[in-house]
Amino acid sequence: MASFVDRAKVSFKAGNGGNGSVSFHREKFVVNGGPDGGDGGKGGNIVLVADSNLHTLLDFRYKKKYHAENGAPGASRNRTGKSGQDLVIPLPVGTVVFEEESGRLVADMSEDGKQKVLLHGGNGGFGNARFATATRQAPNFAKPGIETIERRFILELKSIADVGLVGFPNVGKSSILARVTKARPKIAAYHFTTLTPNLGICSYAGQSFVMADIPGLIENASEGAGLGFNFLRHVERTRFLIHVVDVSGSEGRDPVEDYHLINKELSRYGELDKKVMLIAANKTDIMHDEDNLTRLREAVGDIPVYPVSAATGEGFNELLGKTVELLSIVEAEPFFEEEELMSDIDVEEFTVEKIAEREYSVSGKSIDMLIKSVNFSDYESLQWFQRTLRKSGIIDALKEAGCEEGDSVHMGDLEFDYIE
Repeated sequence: MASFVDRAKVSFKAGNGGNGSVSFHREKFVVNGGPDGGDGGKGGNIVLVADSNLHTLLDFRYKKKYHAENGAPGASRNRTGKSGQDLVIPLPVGTVVFEEESGRLVADMSEDGKQKVLLHGGNGGFGNARFATATRQAPNFAKPGIETIERRFILELKSIADVGLVGFPNVGKSSILARVTKARPKIAAYHFTTLTPNLGICSYAGQSFVMADIPGLIENASEGAGLGFNFLRHVERTRFLIHVVDVSGSEGRDPVEDYHLINKELSRYGELDKKVMLIAANKTDIMHDEDNLTRLREAVGDIPVYPVSAATGEGFNELLGKTVELLSIVEAEPFFEEEELMSDIDVEEFTVEKIAEREYSVSGKSIDMLIKSVNFSDYESLQWFQRTLRKSGIIDALKEAGCEEGDSVHMGDLEFDYIE
């Protein structure tokens, strides 16, 4: 059986756009053929797909970097470069994707077959044919393709189940799951037998629903104690909870105290204690003190308590009957709201700062792309560069920063004197 992994850190990068081509038409008996450089191809996207056949993020433990294909450069005869192929990444249903840097939730793969374009490939650069005008008939420059950046994400798998079984280790959650579903979880008389969430399909009164056995919560689970911190996230998706309590006190524990401790941990992890809840008072077959059941009912107030025995099967008709009733009333958990990622390139994003007396710096991703677009040995390309500086607002920004005639301006590896 594959190891269960429900959290992983990965890096995704969409494909770069292909560079535009600088080319001129060449043909016998044709003198001074015009520009015919084609555009670069678009880079491939990173596409996420929810796949119900996957149940773990184990694959992302061994491979952590995923890059989509780059777009091909343009070619002569106005031929556009081939677009890069999208990289499709299957994820288990219930996976939530966070951008590591900002912490924003950017994808909720909550339904089988759902697709999400997480990162868009860079656009291809224009070929020199695009820059031909009546006065500029032989442009000797083209634009590079947009270069994308590698981004880091956190993947978290949150099991999607209708009903979640919670409680201290060894209270009989796995035994109950095995009793009412066809799931066969590992069962033994020691703590933390269950190391991963187990899911099973329960059928009762003509209705079917998914039940999840959430591994051992203990005191301070919400702070990382025991296994609870790793698996409390699987409670978030459930429509309601069945809190399993060992009412027999067979291990010397007090069922009322256990109930309050588990509820405390649920409340500290996103107020999960506010979910609709039923109490399964398990191990009634070995309960010697009826007072335990009485005290538990008094402690939980209006929450229904159902005495059951996973060993003998007693009491489950009443518990499952109420479960089916609640499923017709309690609404499914809403999907998480997704936030859109910022574009890799903002063409108007740049920073102007004074770095020394009469020296200024202009920086930003768009500035790097602009410099790559210029053929500094070509007069027309330089003129295009100067017009772009004015249209983009860079000249105005330099003036506002105090730049004057003759001051030095640094843009990447380029340095030039500012001239009005």
